[in-house]
Amino acid sequence: MNLPATVEESASTQLIQQLGHVCRDHGLPDLAARLAALQSWVQRDLRDFEAELATLPKGARAVQKAAHHLLELGGKHLRPMCVALAAKMGTGFDAHGRQLAMAVELVHTATLLHDDVVDIGDSRRGVPTARTIYGNAASVFAGDWLLVDALRRIRQTGLSDLLDRMLAIIEEMILAESLQLERRGSLGDSEEVYFQVVEGKTAALFRWAMYAGGRAGGLDEDACLALERYGRHLGVAFQVVDDLLDFSGDERFTGKGLFADLREGKSTYPLILALRRDEALRPLVEEALRGSGDLPETTVRALLTSMERTEALADSRALAQEQVRLAVAALAPLADGPGKNALVTVAEATVYRER
Repeated sequence: MNLPATVEESASTQLIQQLGHVCRDHGLPDLAARLAALQSWVQRDLRDFEAELATLPKGARAVQKAAHHLLELGGKHLRPMCVALAAKMGTGFDAHGRQLAMAVELVHTATLLHDDVVDIGDSRRGVPTARTIYGNAASVFAGDWLLVDALRRIRQTGLSDLLDRMLAIIEEMILAESLQLERRGSLGDSEEVYFQVVEGKTAALFRWAMYAGGRAGGLDEDACLALERYGRHLGVAFQVVDDLLDFSGDERFTGKGLFADLREGKSTYPLILALRRDEALRPLVEEALRGSGDLPETTVRALLTSMERTEALADSRALAQEQVRLAVAALAPLADGPGKNALVTVAEATVYRER
């Protein structure tokens, strides 16, 4: 894997920089300034993580090639950053912290490799998926290989409770993915089912990242649990914003076209709200599910008009902002300082991300 030439070019800092630009565009100079301070404060830790990521063994086997294909595309590395920030609430982001950051990123990458097989996905981050290049079997085994490596890294830290927690998280993620698969194409999903999927599929790994980072930083149990609660709400906010990007995102940033989740039959929060409020939307969604090519422009306009008219997008963004508020509130028991400020900044900037 090629290590970025400078930390400023790394995936993690690119995300922070992009969020800063977006915040300035939204007339939020204070948040943009706090993001710049965050980048300065955490950039060495992110560089150390990405240097560690670059040491993941390569090989000639299709399994290793498939894994590295996705890893080398880069990513937001938000979960490893959560580990680093949580650790810096205590003694700092040391070698154990880096291994835990590696573990959470490898587990996340493994789920993406598996997802692309389940979803029959042809493109991720704007390029062909590993399964289209190396085959479905190699993509599945690549995910398994990364999972084994992640679990080994956790065990080697000697923090055995984190291994048990990760095993429970992986089980939670599997059950959530299974529920989503069972409900695929269903237009009657409730908010309860939606949140069951989101809690397991997305929020669970953020919870682990925050708790594990706190443990690596030597924080006590109460502090680690507070960080875990923060991670839960951050994860839900992150997913709701992801849902919004399915209807309003820019493919140059998201790496996927509009309505990608809708076309795969996945329930998103804006869609659940809009369908409940506008029965005329149902046949349009059914048309989108049946189609194989690009949606007609008239259908696209009708879908977006319904989303605006029912205020589904606005209410979804309000939900994301409420989850951010809850994430920040979860930090109340923790001491004030640069670490807490950084976590507040990450949460508040989440609703403005474009990728």
